[in-house]
Amino acid sequence: MTRPIGIDLFAGAGGLSLGFEQAGFDVRAAVEIDPVHCAVHKFNFPNCTVISQSVADGLTGRDIRDRAGLGDAEIDCVFGGAPCQGFSLIGQRVLDDPRNRLVLEFVRLVAELDPKYFVFENVKGLTVGTHRKFLDELVSALDDVGYSVRIPWQVLDAAEYGVPQHRERLFLLGARKGLPLPEYPMPTTHAADDLDVSLDLPVGPTCEEALGDLPNVDLIEDLNTTDSVLLDDYGVSSAYAREMRCLSNEAWHLGYVRRWNPAMLTSSWRTEHTGISQRRFAETQPGAVEPISRFYKLSPNGLSNTLRAGTDGTRGAFTSPRPIHYQYPRCITVREMARLHGFPDWFRLHATKWHGARQIGNAVPPPLARAVAATVVCALGYTPSRPRGSLLLGDEALLYMDLSEAARHFEVKPPASRRDRKSGARKRKQHETEAARLAALEAAGA
Repeated sequence: MTRPIGIDLFAGAGGLSLGFEQAGFDVRAAVEIDPVHCAVHKFNFPNCTVISQSVADGLTGRDIRDRAGLGDAEIDCVFGGAPCQGFSLIGQRVLDDPRNRLVLEFVRLVAELDPKYFVFENVKGLTVGTHRKFLDELVSALDDVGYSVRIPWQVLDAAEYGVPQHRERLFLLGARKGLPLPEYPMPTTHAADDLDVSLDLPVGPTCEEALGDLPNVDLIEDLNTTDSVLLDDYGVSSAYAREMRCLSNEAWHLGYVRRWNPAMLTSSWRTEHTGISQRRFAETQPGAVEPISRFYKLSPNGLSNTLRAGTDGTRGAFTSPRPIHYQYPRCITVREMARLHGFPDWFRLHATKWHGARQIGNAVPPPLARAVAATVVCALGYTPSRPRGSLLLGDEALLYMDLSEAARHFEVKPPASRRDRKSGARKRKQHETEAARLAALEAAGA
């Protein structure tokens, strides 16, 4: 039986795409306005059609079908999370925030693509206060275009689905009228810092289990000039770390195996901290907030706080406030963020810390996405299997593109009013170093 077909709207770097693939879907198209995110998505999902365009810029369901080569094929699920700044509990909660209109574009594309199912994801803030009315209106709008919604909706915490991070997200599960509605997934893990030991679930991974095998990047001089190095060996691995490194066939779940080098540590630029900052970080107790920077310090036996995306170019391009490592007096690297989010080590992020951190902070943790997607597979009545063969990842140049370069690659104009952070000669040198290293590896293999 063929694998069910999925389409990702507001795709970002691909947290939902990866989770749906791991649950058995073939994600055939991904729509994302930011060309830098599109480039990273194209690298990690080489068989997916990536459309770098706003859904509010005249994009239709027929456009998506045609560009992905789907014709009139049945689409099994459309999923995505519209930008949520207008709903977030940490932002200005204004009901008429113009960014919220993108939610209605999601409804329009669901109607035009006519999938059997949809999954809508957003922040918890959409369920409380004045935004509860907006959510009711959204359910009504979906009903008007022929879709039932599983009520009551649920807010799911990634920590209850095998992720070493507390991250709560709202999910709406919907079905074309007449089809069975998916159930919400039952928790699979007991959060490591949950005192309710009555829960009959295995304890989920801790920060130390997620990061303990990764080296101290402050001891690797090359990571001052590149985001990746070859390692002779990693540290002692936990079961979670071994899954992130894909050291068994089961670690790929029902997704496509990627051809990659497990000895390569990526997304690990060093961050230079002053001696004063390092002293403050060292003096902060695990599980507490450092009072000057307001950075959270991870606890080795606990979970990460919710990883944030920072701000985009329209709001100052500030880097995500990365937590402090539980063992070393520094902020965690982008790769360490990825581990805490459930992204496997083969999954690459943009080479810069700013883009890489915000790609993680904006993403749904893949294990949580996989749990949700599995309930849709169940409602569909599919019994998907692991695909045969393997995929070669995309051109590594995609990971080094700035906004202008990525826009040219996808033949689009950069999003209006965006400012990009560029690392200039340093970034170009990194790309050249990476290319030379790969050429040496290929020559050695030959």
